[in-house]
Amino acid sequence: MVQQERLDGLRGAAERNRRGQFATPPALALDIAKYARSKRRNRPGTVRFLDPAIGSGSFYSAFRHAFSENAISAAIGIELDPDAAKVAASLWGETGLRVTLGDFTKADPPRGNERFDVVLTNPPYVRHHHLDRAEKRRLKTAVVRDLGIEVSGLAGLYCYFLLLCDRWLADNGLAVWLVPSEFMDVNYGVAVKRYLTEDVKLLHIHRFCPSDVQFADALVSSAVVVFEKSRVTRSHSVLFSFGGSLRRPTLKQSVRLSEIRAASKWSNYPNGQPHRSNETGTGVKFGDLFQIKRGLATGANRFFILPRDEATRRGIPGECARPILPSPRYLQQPVIDADSDGYPRVRPVLSLVDCRLAPDEIQSRFPALWDYLHDGEAEGIHERYLTSRRTPWYSQEKRLPAPFLCTYMGRAENGRQPFRFYWNKSQATAGNVYLLMYPRAALKRVLEEDPRQYAVVFSMLRELDTHRFIAAGRVYGGGLYKMEPLELGRLSAQPLLDAIASLESGRQLALFD
Repeated sequence: MVQQERLDGLRGAAERNRRGQFATPPALALDIAKYARSKRRNRPGTVRFLDPAIGSGSFYSAFRHAFSENAISAAIGIELDPDAAKVAASLWGETGLRVTLGDFTKADPPRGNERFDVVLTNPPYVRHHHLDRAEKRRLKTAVVRDLGIEVSGLAGLYCYFLLLCDRWLADNGLAVWLVPSEFMDVNYGVAVKRYLTEDVKLLHIHRFCPSDVQFADALVSSAVVVFEKSRVTRSHSVLFSFGGSLRRPTLKQSVRLSEIRAASKWSNYPNGQPHRSNETGTGVKFGDLFQIKRGLATGANRFFILPRDEATRRGIPGECARPILPSPRYLQQPVIDADSDGYPRVRPVLSLVDCRLAPDEIQSRFPALWDYLHDGEAEGIHERYLTSRRTPWYSQEKRLPAPFLCTYMGRAENGRQPFRFYWNKSQATAGNVYLLMYPRAALKRVLEEDPRQYAVVFSMLRELDTHRFIAAGRVYGGGLYKMEPLELGRLSAQPLLDAIASLESGRQLALFD
């Protein structure tokens, strides 16, 4: 632990987050290693151990405690960080661990009997936006070459680690991965789920309680994924567990593999009903009534979003700024009223810098704005990930004001709904902490012909069943829930139709029945 704390001290939290370096707590590593030992109890012979992201050696230390020394024929650890590799080698080199400095995803896999019987690892949790295009292309190509599986460009580095480790694992070898649980629900997790249900024998997935964050410096809910590199039968079932520890979970359920393959949300297990990707049913969904979009992402909120009076003081013209809502924590009321100029009656009153004029026109017409943008370039604002992909870099996404908004994330505390709805009567757009709900043609027509229906729709939104709503979203560490546009779009809109039908104009939505 002392050595790990020293390693963590070499880099700040932001740098470790970028690198995906979150050390495994020793107690958790030991619980996982003991679980792996129980799965191999009846296997004769010695074992070859691999950790493709060895770090300071937490899993190897646990492995040595769980397995007898005579049972270990070889132990390999691969590590990209030279500081961590040096620590692991100094701590465990004399015990037989061979530490290789390098990038596991670029290493050549072993052949035949040099492959590994046990893989225990916590791969780096590097988010996709920290991987450049060339690196993503290389990783995606490698997975297609090895497994014939296409991986989404939104996948984090841990997904590639898990998939590329297939050629390192011996036949009937056991792999135990400590990974973020988000792959169970998100679209980019499809590649991993396909591999787990088609290429190997998935044995067990344990999901820790979201309020029990396994890593103090990473707000991420964790899962342990256990599988063997062997064939499965049609009747094979997978154990899903939740809460407590891997070996002593709070809840557990065996689910047939055929059901898991058809389910798009694995976090419903244990004791949940499958959520199928094609589960549109015969009823109307929110996606039928609303076009749902994530709010706009500026790429540099501090630069582009200013208090309105400051934007005026800096000489930013009205035609190059528009109203934008503040974070939900500043909204005291669910109904957002507007002033005569369309700005919302909220505090703080914010303006969004959004201009599509050419630089020479800005320089001649609006010199104060030109100076402000020039200052931004001096700070490198124009070279950031999102701004560098916009033309011009100081323009914003097209996100018109939406009459209804839903918070993108929230916590379920004391029985409260983690997601909140707002009725936006202003001309303010909203940032990516909101989901924007634009009524589609039929509903839009009803609202235009009978404005009373705005109140009906809003009332229904606020009365959505909390449990249904939570089940549709995804959960992260610390009890944080998130809802993506497609997930909100899958919710049943029947309560809304029933409410509108109580008024005469509701008959205009009959085309959805």
